[in-house]
Amino acid sequence: MNTPAGQPPRIYTAALVIIGDEILSGRTQDANLAYLAKWLNVQGIRLRHVRVVPDVEAEIVSAVNACRTAHDYVFTTGGIGPTHDDITIDSIAAAFGVPVVVHPRAEALLRAYYGDKLNEARLRMARVPDGADLVENELSAAPGVRIGNVFIMAGIPSVMRAMLAALDGKLEGGLPVLSRTVAAHIAESRVAQLLESVEKTHAGVQVGSYPFWKDGQTGANFVIRSTDAHVMNAAAEAILAGIAELGATPVDGEL
Repeated sequence: MNTPAGQPPRIYTAALVIIGDEILSGRTQDANLAYLAKWLNVQGIRLRHVRVVPDVEAEIVSAVNACRTAHDYVFTTGGIGPTHDDITIDSIAAAFGVPVVVHPRAEALLRAYYGDKLNEARLRMARVPDGADLVENELSAAPGVRIGNVFIMAGIPSVMRAMLAALDGKLEGGLPVLSRTVAAHIAESRVAQLLESVEKTHAGVQVGSYPFWKDGQTGANFVIRSTDAHVMNAAAEAILAGIAELGATPVDGEL
């Protein structure tokens, strides 16, 4: 990251396009969004936008094109398997206006992994938009794909995470987002003014309030986020002290 002196650090942003009829029908619950968001924070990239689209080429094209022009990075999950209804590769190739080709290294990886069990269906996982690069996948042979600022990832959570691991530290980003959680058995309404005051007096801090009801008691976890550890900790201490002044017992951590 190179930021001219006197200017605030650039904020790098990303979008996620979740692809699949099974997500929209409720048959499958997405397990990738939260993991990707946390991973991006460590890379100094903020997840700013998420879309869920069906297995329809026109809708995938529209979502990917809109997101890739508005953000530094776009990640897609789902639809890159071996079956006929896995159309993500074809759709993203259409979004970029390029043909689909068989990537020679992807084919070699699949042949080495499957041997004589490699069939035409599995060979579909070697198809990429022309000009794309591969994203390594140590968990299985089928790689992810990168074209431009778009990363085409698996929908299976364990495979998607293996692909992200291959990208660790390789994307240009800003300062990583740090977080600290404090909590208390206290109603949100009682601390609303305190949280607002802490955000206003600690520049660069965001405070999220997440209420809960456990064991017959109401309470909330307060997550303080910042790219500056000193400011984050100062805000956390202010919230801890403020909760104590309100007569509740604060906890440095999550309840």
